Amino acid sequence: MVGNYNFRHELSPELKRCGGHCGYSVRPSERCKGYGSLLLQDAKDFARERGLDRILVTCNAENFGSASVIERNGGVLENVALDPATNSSLRRYWIEL
Repeated sequence: MVGNYNFRHELSPELKRCGGHCGYSVRPSERCKGYGSLLLQDAKDFARERGLDRILVTCNAENFGSASVIERNGGVLENVALDPATNSSLRRYWIEL
C-alpha cells in the first residue's frame, strides 16, 4: 500500500476547527512522487459526487510537503489556527469543487 485517505461527509465544530473533511497519508518511502496529489484529487472527486461544493483540508503548519499538495489541488489558506489537543499550529485550507 502506498497511501490512503479518509473522508468525513459532515463536520462537527471540532472537525471544522482542527480536522477538516479529508485526511490523507503516503508511506514515507513513497513521498515526493505525486501520490499525495493523486489521493487528494480522488478525495475531491468523491466529495463532488456527494454534492459538496467545497472541502476543508488541514495540515500541520510545519508540514510544507502537505501544504504544497493542498495548494496544488486548489487549496486556499483561510488561516493558521492552534490545535488545543496537540498545542500545535494547523494550516486550514478550503478547496472549491
